[in-house]
Amino acid sequence: MPLVSSALVRHVVRHPGDGLTLLRAGWHLRRRQWWRYAPFLPLPDRDYWRFRLVTAEGAERLPSPRAMVDAAKWSLAQGRHG
Repeated sequence: MPLVSSALVRHVVRHPGDGLTLLRAGWHLRRRQWWRYAPFLPLPDRDYWRFRLVTAEGAERLPSPRAMVDAAKWSLAQGRHG
């Protein structure tokens, strides 16, 4: 399951501020001790990402870019995030 769609990339190119919001919120979804596992990137665990997609969308499909940005803003507003 991809983490990014071409529609999301196009959205971020048109709205660069949303890219920072997505990165900040995405940082909190990263797998614990991500540096120990290939591809050595701070990505969410595949099973966790699948669970989040199913609970948010009802299926394993990426939400619209606007829905992703709105969810990221909501997540960041819930508490103090670095």
